[in-house]
Amino acid sequence: MEKQTAGHEQLGEFAPKFAELNDDILFGEVWSREKELSAHERSVITITALITGGNFEQLNFHMAKGKENGISQEEISEIITHLSFYVGWPKAWSAFNIAKTIWK
Repeated sequence: MEKQTAGHEQLGEFAPKFAELNDDILFGEVWSREKELSAHERSVITITALITGGNFEQLNFHMAKGKENGISQEEISEIITHLSFYVGWPKAWSAFNIAKTIWK
């Protein structure tokens, strides 16, 4: 997995500890544990958690990363459709609008 630097680039001067935890711990140590969960599985879980929480600002990045990690258009469509009944129709609509731009 390539080294994540978004934390340092976007928040490094303003919130250096948060940037460090984001880049080195979350994306460095947690996401690199592919023996325990594949990158594909981690992407499915992360996308699901973001949709569930209504955290759509982070969803663009994670959907693109999920696509890189092998999530197909059919798979993301099924994930969002399934979630719609558990987390809400409006959240599904919002997620679909983002997914359409990523998988076009």
